[in-house]
Amino acid sequence: MSDVNPSPAPGASRPDPTGIDAYKPAEIARLIENAGVAKIRLPLRSLLTLATLAGVFIAFGALFFLAVLTGADAAFGPTRLAAGAAFSLGLILVIIAGAELFTGNALLIMAWVDGLVSARAVLANWLLVYCANLVGALAMVALVVAAGYDHAALGKTAAAITTAKFALTPVELLFRAILCNALVCLAVWLSFAARDAGGKVMVIVPPIAAFVALGFEHSIANMFILPFGIASGASGGIGDVVNNLVWVTLGNLVGGGAGVAMSYWAAYRAKS
Repeated sequence: MSDVNPSPAPGASRPDPTGIDAYKPAEIARLIENAGVAKIRLPLRSLLTLATLAGVFIAFGALFFLAVLTGADAAFGPTRLAAGAAFSLGLILVIIAGAELFTGNALLIMAWVDGLVSARAVLANWLLVYCANLVGALAMVALVVAAGYDHAALGKTAAAITTAKFALTPVELLFRAILCNALVCLAVWLSFAARDAGGKVMVIVPPIAAFVALGFEHSIANMFILPFGIASGASGGIGDVVNNLVWVTLGNLVGGGAGVAMSYWAAYRAKS
């Protein structure tokens, strides 16, 4: 979900005189809903372009993550934290540069529940953004392979991670994906609280670093990592990729939509 650098909502408070220069949670909820309506109204060309860019951006973050892990002990806590911080580059690019990310767009549920957009429009957005995210991720796979990274140490890291992901059961994939997108959507939520680009970057990094360090599953990242891992020698095929993405995509929707979006809607937007 891209951040359109929202202007203050009607009635929004000015910066807190105590020094906490951030939108309050109730204001964030309103901004998220307004952004959701704007997303649904995006022209098709803009939507597909921005969603393709999001696939590219997340792939850049995943590639940076792989580079940090290469040659290091992946089980070592500080190394996983550093790799997670590197991966946050992807969402930073999505939020600051502007792009349409399927996992963040789970927050569209808030606008739907309040009757601001239709269920059909939300489903269409998810489908189009998901497919364009895939196009961007696969384009990055092609570029990285053409650059020779599939034969480099970085490719071996991708292959090892891909093999480990293929070994996970559907239940493990589902619940790791739920946990993942709860943190991703919280990162998006926090980015709406910040009033400037620097603040947005600062609040994005911790949740994203946490989900990566904990080994959770992100569908759009997997669109890049899994094909790249196979190209780099991991055992598996298209069926394994599809199996992973089915369960991870479902879990991401539950974690972001039913988890974060509905929780905050109930807290701040539900009519009493």
